[in-house]
Amino acid sequence: MTLRFFQALRAGGLKPSLQEYLALLGALKAELIDTDLEQFHLLARTILVKDESQFDRFDQIFGAYLKGLETVWLDPKTLPEDWLQKLGERHFSEAERAEIAAKLQAANFDELMQKLKERLAEQEGRHQGGNKWIGTLGSSPFGHGGYNPLGVRIGGPASQGRATKVWESRVYRDFSSDLDLGVRESKLALRKLRKFAREGAQFELDLDDTIRSTARNAGWLELKMRRERHNAVKVLLLLDVGGSMDEHSYRASNLFSAAKSEFKHLEHFYFHNCLYGRVWKDNARRTSSESSTAELIHRFDSSWKVIFVGDAAMSPYEVLSPGGSVEHWNAESGEVWLKRMLAHFPRSVWLNPSQQAHWHYTPSTLLIHELFSQRMFAMTLNGLDSAIQSLTGKKISTTLHP
Repeated sequence: MTLRFFQALRAGGLKPSLQEYLALLGALKAELIDTDLEQFHLLARTILVKDESQFDRFDQIFGAYLKGLETVWLDPKTLPEDWLQKLGERHFSEAERAEIAAKLQAANFDELMQKLKERLAEQEGRHQGGNKWIGTLGSSPFGHGGYNPLGVRIGGPASQGRATKVWESRVYRDFSSDLDLGVRESKLALRKLRKFAREGAQFELDLDDTIRSTARNAGWLELKMRRERHNAVKVLLLLDVGGSMDEHSYRASNLFSAAKSEFKHLEHFYFHNCLYGRVWKDNARRTSSESSTAELIHRFDSSWKVIFVGDAAMSPYEVLSPGGSVEHWNAESGEVWLKRMLAHFPRSVWLNPSQQAHWHYTPSTLLIHELFSQRMFAMTLNGLDSAIQSLTGKKISTTLHP
């Protein structure tokens, strides 16, 4: 059974690996779950599905494989909504339940589904309290609000706690790659930027190569070493704080938290609205812990990847004019400092937490979008994915449409 299920998943496009299939068999052999279909569903999905966005597809394949969904999930339009309106309440006595149970014949599942198709084809109106048609408050095998232990509940909440099958709106929805970022989503997307480079002395034992070499030498031990793997990605994170960014602080914090856990080489600094000659690392001690932006350029070489995070919403003068900053007199414009950073750090992007559809309403956003050669991306899964592709050297940009 499990082998055919594994093959069904692969045929359906999910492509679980043989190792994952063996892990599922191991979990079943270890009796990690009871003989319960729902527990098997959760266990199999946990082991065999690599991406949450495939959960819905897995559930469809799971249901179709166990029979029923291909016949039960009919077009809702074929069943008028008023057929399932429950008018009043009905409670079945123990005597009524016993009488209904005495009349029931345990038809197999396929026969039950065939009867449901026949009722859908024959029925012409709403029914309530009956024992045959699709309706409510009766003993019919099809509908809701009544009593039939071998029936199919269609719509409505469970009232008797007994049903062979449930036909209602799907409770799952596809995961959207355009969702706002939480900590976990940020980690998953940022992980694409991580790459490992072999560097340093040969001091790590390569066990696989040692075994192969020893086997080729007829058992004479031959140790093989390899360079230790290091996460070579270096990220400079520059975060806009205060003002209009206050409403985006939670999402920016999520991204910052994810970045800190993902990158071994991460430095962060704060700025307000636009980048000028000063940045800082601690907002509480901002005035006493400022650093020179020029120092950043001298301290970090061009191999660092720079991620600006801000809504880019400000007066255009804050970008274009000396003295345009709302907080201090800046001798040089924000545009000058941004160009210096981009010249020194060619792998730079700007992440914008505001809705992309609103960017063209803000002149300063358009200015920064152009300064970054369209490398401004929305802070969504799709946006972060595009930003990471840009940071890794691909020519990715965004086009704004008014």
